[in-house]
Amino acid sequence: MTVFVGTSGWQYRHWRGAFYPESLPQAAWLEHYAGRFRTVEVNNAFYRLPAPATFADWARRTPDDFVVGVKASRYLTHVKRLRAPAEPVQRFVDHARHLGSKLGPVLLQLPPNLRADLDALAATLARFPKDVRVAVELRHESWFVEETRELLAAHGAALCLADSPSRRTPRWRTAGWGYLRLHEGRATPHPCYGRQALATWAGELAGLWTPDDDVYVYFNNDGRACALRDASVFARAAGRAGLHATRTPAAGEVRIGS
Repeated sequence: MTVFVGTSGWQYRHWRGAFYPESLPQAAWLEHYAGRFRTVEVNNAFYRLPAPATFADWARRTPDDFVVGVKASRYLTHVKRLRAPAEPVQRFVDHARHLGSKLGPVLLQLPPNLRADLDALAATLARFPKDVRVAVELRHESWFVEETRELLAAHGAALCLADSPSRRTPRWRTAGWGYLRLHEGRATPHPCYGRQALATWAGELAGLWTPDDDVYVYFNNDGRACALRDASVFARAAGRAGLHATRTPAAGEVRIGS
């Protein structure tokens, strides 16, 4: 099993000094990040879909083995609420394809007030090309029924496992690959994760997926650079659980803020 470990974004100003050297220009942050991680989840695509040239530029500036997960536009998920998905899905795919072989999974994060609509979700998933991996982050409890699980499995889509103190998703394996987002831990300083929590997650992944599967793990708890530190701690925990985790920064390369 390859566990791709990264963070949700790389352009955080409070990471200067904590991860990025003070003297490093922001224009070089992606190269610095990609030398220490093998994947990133692009969150800003949710708010504004980057131009094709931007995706192509990210592909050009990163190592050959780098993988970019992309969060789908809120126009599809929050404005259209999965209705009439053909045009927004096609536009998104046309732009993101400029990543070439570095295009990783696409994340559909549904609104917390969007109740289960299996027909709308099925129509949306059907619009994605078969070679594009799609993960779905469901946030209304009405989705967590067996019919949803069967629908995701039928389309080869992964249920996004999401973790925070206020929300935990079912542990469903709906595809031959997985997706985990770690939003907020309970350790000090907030919102960091504790070592035991991360070790527990590593064990859960080992139990859910097979040695031939890929699992993408992204830390969205960027406050105080927790995401960077926690990614490295988790990668070591994954190794102890018998998993192969991709590169993460060395311990001395991250300084947790106050």
